Amino acid sequence: MPDMSAHVALTQLVPLAAELDKNKVTPGVLGFVVFAVMAVAVWMLMKSMNRHMGKVSFEESPDPAPATGAPAKTATRE
Repeated sequence: MPDMSAHVALTQLVPLAAELDKNKVTPGVLGFVVFAVMAVAVWMLMKSMNRHMGKVSFEESPDPAPATGAPAKTATRE
């Protein structure tokens, strides 16, 4: 019998769907809310990335001399 109640419910909704304009599709309020939440999330991620990139030091430290006492090899152009 559960199939019968679902069938009755669907037949009552069909006339409501027929009233909709088939040439016009809009995202509605739910689409706007989802888009707004995604925009806020991206904005927060950008702020966090900016803060973390500010902490990064891009200065390279010089390589320490080898412990064997031999002079370090340097790249030369020939």
